[in-house]
Amino acid sequence: MEMMRWDWEVFDKFGQAYVSICYQGVIKAWHYHKLQNDRFTCVQGVAKLALYDAREDSATKSMLNEFYIGNLNPIPVKIPFLVYHDFTAVGNEMAMIVNFPTELYNYKEPDEYRLLYDDPSIPYEWEVKMG
Repeated sequence: MEMMRWDWEVFDKFGQAYVSICYQGVIKAWHYHKLQNDRFTCVQGVAKLALYDAREDSATKSMLNEFYIGNLNPIPVKIPFLVYHDFTAVGNEMAMIVNFPTELYNYKEPDEYRLLYDDPSIPYEWEVKMG
């Protein structure tokens, strides 16, 4: 699996790479960044990744988008700065996300702005619906 290449359209800048793990039943809290774009790839399990655009000047303002990424759909997803995002594991196995953000993590002043997973300002339900 190729996770990131500088000649892909989703690539714009490299800051660092890190892994985040999520277990079934855990929802990572909504958050956005003011300075960095994220680029998620799920390398183990399956993750349900949700995005919500709260940008005032955006053509997609108030729109939701979700992706199921992982073993059967190993795609990179670019998450623009100022777009809320959140993810959870789907199925019986943990989801392992590799992120390639465009900026280094700043330990003294983190570029993270958070809401609770069920904040009413984002009209999204986290249950996984089976077809």
